Amino acid sequence: MSLDSTSLMPTAPTGPYGSLAALEARSISAWFGQHKVLDRVSLTMAAGEVTALIGPSGCGKSTFLRILNRMHELIPGASLAGEVLLDDQDLYAPVRRITDARRQVGMVFQKPNPFPTMSIYDNVVAGLRLTGTRIGRDARDALVEECLAKAGLWKEVRDRLRSPGGALSGGQQQRLCIARSLAVRPRVLLMDEPCSALDPTSTRRIEETIAELVAEVTIVIVTHNMQQAARVSNQCAFFLAEHGTPGAIVEHGPTEVMFDSPQDSRTYDYVHGRFG
Repeated sequence: MSLDSTSLMPTAPTGPYGSLAALEARSISAWFGQHKVLDRVSLTMAAGEVTALIGPSGCGKSTFLRILNRMHELIPGASLAGEVLLDDQDLYAPVRRITDARRQVGMVFQKPNPFPTMSIYDNVVAGLRLTGTRIGRDARDALVEECLAKAGLWKEVRDRLRSPGGALSGGQQQRLCIARSLAVRPRVLLMDEPCSALDPTSTRRIEETIAELVAEVTIVIVTHNMQQAARVSNQCAFFLAEHGTPGAIVEHGPTEVMFDSPQDSRTYDYVHGRFG
């Protein structure tokens, strides 16, 4: 039996949202006005994995994260250079709509930000309205249940879906924000210190959610918690800005290697709490 050559080609891993996406940053530099905050940062965030961005405050991690879904350009005076590729397609290409970029690359922020007076149900489907996506009532009901379940919240709120999202606890609000992000079927989910304002129990629930979601969506997370980075991520990138210089990546690689046997002594010192 002969084989077509195409049958031997590797295929992207797949999840319920379709093929899992790789995200690649190429030579990203960023400025706020004349102040340069990132210098030629390149990083590949592998499909179907959790990549943790670690480093001290002020080294550009959150700026880098926001560049990945075109939020940096919303800041007055902000500018950037370089490319961000989602499966080899430039998110900053002139023909690319910004709403499409943000639909494919979702964001969960440090502070839970549900629409406080909007119901839990309406919070989940809010992104559909923003992206102009129309689905029937039955499909919408199923989507709400699916996304709340994936965010680990369905069992806690299924009997009060019409209650305000702002009435939930902080940890529940953060999981509601995750459900809202998932509703538009992103291929990548960015998380900017999603547990920093939460108690240990809520943090554990968010980490469990991350572990379950990575089979369906590529995740990039900024965290200052080294134990969390070790628990949830497959890959780590260590950012550092020294002596007034812009932020840059010192090194990156598999999380276990970054924690146990990094190549740069600064990485070892940081992950073991000697500075930062």
